[in-house]
Amino acid sequence: MRIDILTVLPQLLEGPLKESILKRAADKGLVEIHIHNIRDYSTHSNKNVDDYQYGGGAGMVLSPQPLSDCIESLQESVKYDEIIYMTPDGKILEQKDCNELSLKGNLMIICGHYKGIDHRIREMYVTREISIGSFVLTGGELAAAVTVDSIVRLIPGVINDETSALTDSFQDGLLAPPVYTRPADFKGHKVPEVLLSGDQKKIDAWREEQALKNTQERRPDLLKD
Repeated sequence: MRIDILTVLPQLLEGPLKESILKRAADKGLVEIHIHNIRDYSTHSNKNVDDYQYGGGAGMVLSPQPLSDCIESLQESVKYDEIIYMTPDGKILEQKDCNELSLKGNLMIICGHYKGIDHRIREMYVTREISIGSFVLTGGELAAAVTVDSIVRLIPGVINDETSALTDSFQDGLLAPPVYTRPADFKGHKVPEVLLSGDQKKIDAWREEQALKNTQERRPDLLKD
């Protein structure tokens, strides 16, 4: 998979995208992540990439020219399955979306900033708009990092034990059950006996029961579906 990220603040993405699982995925050749500074495509003498809103109002808007030139320059050599815009008014990202996007070949992600991007860019190029929650961030960079992490970890071979990703919360519409590790008794708090029994059928049944209980208590909205 190849992922190209368009941003006015590339330094915000350097750390999160070059550590841990994402770094290992890149080292294995399973993903290429390229960060592009939108300012490099500005034709303005001062490399400005924003301007005032038509109609007035507080806040600046990312201009269409640098974004358009950057997008079209990349499209000359890469065919994108999705061009994603990170925006608070996009569809809330869910696990099923991550699963779907992990099967794609090439993704482009546009990070909004200020009051957002000129709406014509959304109309002309964007194929999917994503939000990571009902709140506003300073820019789309952190949301893009979250989105990339949630997608890349699902690519076969990225996680050594691939069954781990398949048993995460939300994969089956439920939250994950509680997990424990050694010691079996920690300051008087003991691991449930069933997990020490060695009886896999009983363990699986317990985990299913606990996942349902956990979901009912913490995220009952998930059960409505």
